[in-house]
Amino acid sequence: MKHDVVIHCDGGSRGNPGPAAIGVVIQQGSKTKKYGEYLGEKTNNEAEYEALIFGLKKAKQLVGKKKAKMTAVKCFADSELVVKQLDHEYKIKEQRIQKYFIEIWNLMLDFKQVSFRHVKRELNKQADALVNEELDRQGSKLL
Repeated sequence: MKHDVVIHCDGGSRGNPGPAAIGVVIQQGSKTKKYGEYLGEKTNNEAEYEALIFGLKKAKQLVGKKKAKMTAVKCFADSELVVKQLDHEYKIKEQRIQKYFIEIWNLMLDFKQVSFRHVKRELNKQADALVNEELDRQGSKLL
C-alpha cells in the first residue's frame, strides 16, 4: 500500500527524567517539514511518545481533516519499546504511558491507516538531530 505521509520521529531526554525534546520529520510527496520542540522534564519514553503524538497531529493539520480520512501514514521510530507497545506486542504497565497510548490510538482514527515501524537510530538521523539541536538550544539558554 502506498503511504501518503511518512513520519520519522524521535524523542529523547538527557537524564531519565531530564531535559527532553522531540524531533519530527514529515514527508508528504516531495514536501518535507521538520520540527523540533523542547518538552521540559520528561523521561525518554515520554519524549518518544510525545514525538509520535506531535507527528500525527501535525500530519492531520498538513493534509487537512477531510483528506486525513483517505491518508495512510507510516511512522518510523527508533524506540523499539514504543513500536512494540503500539503493535500490541508489549503490555503497557505505567499509567502515564497508557495515557499516551490512548491518545495515539484516538489520533489513528483520523486516518485511513497508521502503521509503525522500528528503525535503527542511523535510519532516523534527521529526527534524532532535531532532538539534539533543541536540547542544545535549551541548554545554552540555561548557561
